[in-house]
Order: sequence, then C-alpha cells, then structure tokens
Amino acid sequence: MFKKILIANRGEIALRIQRACREMGIKSVVVYSEADREAKYVKLADEAVCIGPAPSAQSYLSMPAIISTAEVTDAEAIHPGYGFLSENADFAERVEKSGFVFIGPSSESIRTMGDKVSAKQAMIKSGVPCVPGSEGALTDDPKEILRQARTIGYPVIIKAAGGGGGRGMRVVHTEAALLNAVQTTRTEAAAAFGNPAVYMERFLENPRHVEIQVLADAHRNAVWLGERDCSMQRRHQKIIEEAPAPGIARRVIERIGERCAAACKKIGYRGAGTFEFLYQDGEFFFIEMNTRVQVEHPVTELVTGIDIVQMQIRVAAGEKLPFNQRAVQLRGHAIECRINAEDPYKFTPSPGRITLWHAPGGPGVRVDSHIYTNYTVPPNYDSMVGKIIVHGDTRAQALARMRIALSETVLEGISSNIALHRELMADAKFVEGGTSIHYLESWLAQHRR
Repeated sequence: MFKKILIANRGEIALRIQRACREMGIKSVVVYSEADREAKYVKLADEAVCIGPAPSAQSYLSMPAIISTAEVTDAEAIHPGYGFLSENADFAERVEKSGFVFIGPSSESIRTMGDKVSAKQAMIKSGVPCVPGSEGALTDDPKEILRQARTIGYPVIIKAAGGGGGRGMRVVHTEAALLNAVQTTRTEAAAAFGNPAVYMERFLENPRHVEIQVLADAHRNAVWLGERDCSMQRRHQKIIEEAPAPGIARRVIERIGERCAAACKKIGYRGAGTFEFLYQDGEFFFIEMNTRVQVEHPVTELVTGIDIVQMQIRVAAGEKLPFNQRAVQLRGHAIECRINAEDPYKFTPSPGRITLWHAPGGPGVRVDSHIYTNYTVPPNYDSMVGKIIVHGDTRAQALARMRIALSETVLEGISSNIALHRELMADAKFVEGGTSIHYLESWLAQHRR
C-alpha cells in the first residue's frame, strides 16, 4: 500500500480523498491555488503545496506543477478526483512515465472511453446497448450524412466526439437544418475540445438518466454496485441523484449491470468508473463512460456500504477487489442534493464570504463539504460547495430525512440553491419518482421567480 498520495484537486472531493487516506493510514499531500489557501483540507493536510495563482490553467490544470510537487514531496501516487485533469489521458500517461501511480484507469482506457465514438464502438463490441446512430464519426459527404439521418429517423442529435458535461450537442428536427447543424457543431467542437469529429444519434424525446457504478481491478475482476438515477438536471448538469432508480424492474437493472461488468473485463478496465445510460420505454441506451469517481458516488456508498474512494486506492496499489458480485447487496435508498453557491432560480454564481454555516445532522445524514463559517468561496471555480446525502430504509424515509436535513441547513452570506431543493423535495412528481431529464427545466419555467 502507498505511504503517501498527492491529491490533485480542490473543494469537497479533495477533503473526501484526504479522509479516505487518513482512515487507511496514508499520508496526503494537497496542492492548492492561491485562491484556496484557507481551504479546510489545506489546513488538515499532512503537507500542502501552493502550485500557482487562482486561474485553473496556472494551477489545477498545470501538469508540470502537479508532477513536480509529487517529486519534491516523495508522493508515490496521484489521485485526480473529478473534473480538472481526472479524465485527461495525457496527464495519466505523464504521471505513469514520471514514475508515479495514477489512481484511475490506464491512459489507454481513458483515451478510448474519452472519445465518444471509440467508446460507443467498444460498447457495441462488448454487448452493451447503444442509442441507434452513425457507426463512427460523420464523413464530409453531405449525401452520406443525409442518408444516415434518414436511416436513424428524426429528430437526431449531433454530438462532439470529444465533448462532455452537456457541451457540444445540437438537436435537429428537420432535414433542412441538418447540414448546417453538423458544420456548426464541428466548429464548436474544434474550438472547445480540440477535436472537430462529430457523430449522430437518434434523439430520445423523454428519457431518464440512469448510470451504473463499476469497480474493476488489474486481475480481471469486475463488479457493478447498483445504479443511480440522475435525471433531475438543468442544462445537462445534475443537481439531485438517488440510488436505486425508482420504478425500474430489478431484472432489467441486473441485466444491464452484468453487461457493464463484463465490458470492463473485455476492455481491461481498472479502477472506478460509471456507465451512463438514457432509459426510455423499458430500454437502456449507453451514452458515455466516466473514467473517474463521480460527484454522486456517496449515494452508492450508502446503499452498498462500500467505500469507492478507498477501493480506487486499493486497486491502484495492485490489490484484488476484496469482494465478488454476490457480496454486493443493496440496502435501502439514498438521495443526494448538490449545494451550489448560486441564485436558486436564476443560477447566477454567488461567490463571497460565508457568514454562517450550520450543517444538518441526525440518523442517516451525511454532509460532504469543505466550507465553514467565515470561509470565502472563490469566484474562479465550479459553484458547488457541498453535498447533503441521506439514507433511509425506504425511498419515503430517505425523502423525509432529506426534507428535515434541508430544513436544518443554514448557509448565510452568499446565495445558495437550498431553497430550490426544499421545493423539489415536496414536488408531487419528484416524490412519485421516475421524472425525465427534461422535468426540472419545465418545472423551473413554470416556477420562474
């Protein structure tokens, strides 16, 4: 096992990884930008190193700064968390070539799954169902593009092969708009991702977003840890996640989960990963794989009792998974609300000093957050400042516990989306379960302040 790990991230995930290391008796090194000098995890770290000014490009995205910090602190491995460099195959490769262990999959796996076209081709070969669409990147031949769209059937969606996070996508309802949409998306993709390749899929009108969590080791063992429903999202950004997904038959979930675990073995995947699907009319359609720990991993941890971050570290150190698929048992229901420093209805960011922070407590309540009273939320990064996660024996109990937790939470000095979460936890459709990925945006349009 490693003696020292460098945490190449910030915010709540840096604190989460730090806590996992402390529990395992591993020393941690945190890197931080000048904007994060007063962060809780910096104060709690065994070692903390400032790697640059506030802009991410000069700090958290600086590969030389991170790797040189690992060298001078004698760290043995680097945990990238999520976001920033976590799914950057070049970074993983440089970490490996510099003599450190990258706590995640191989750079080859990241490269394959990071390109949506190659990821889809790998899944088709592994027997994982995909959305009907083009077999690869679209050609430059207008006639061939039009032919493929007719075969797929309108509406279609044009996606950037190197895209992610809801960017680089365009829905097309008519043939007349198709070629212009393809060209526009190509231009945007080249600018945003450095890769102009795009592909085409059938646009599913009213799907849910359901994902499968997997763990795999370097000894060709792979398991899946149940599913999460992440359909409550705005502009493709999730704000509420839960496990298990309400209203989907277990045999359907089990069939897709087994295929995901089998695909991990087939492609030689190692580490934690998430297969993301659209679910509509009783069918699952693969859309992408995230080759890192997810923001929403705590709901899976609460229903399985498995520490996903510790498993990432153990697998990266060469250990075998300490359990098989039969040992994975789901218990109860978990819900997570992402707490963002933003206006709850206009979604404008709200950085600044927190004058009062009171976290909720009680049975089945977990809070993952790096904030504290008098902490200043910097304006330079993502607006998420924490997550409230609850667990109950039933979904009804989990909902009740989340309502209580949100009612106890106090966050003053900045705006937050806590008020929005309180309303959604009482919304009849959400309480019923099974809302689509479009539900929240339609709800917001009706409840616009």
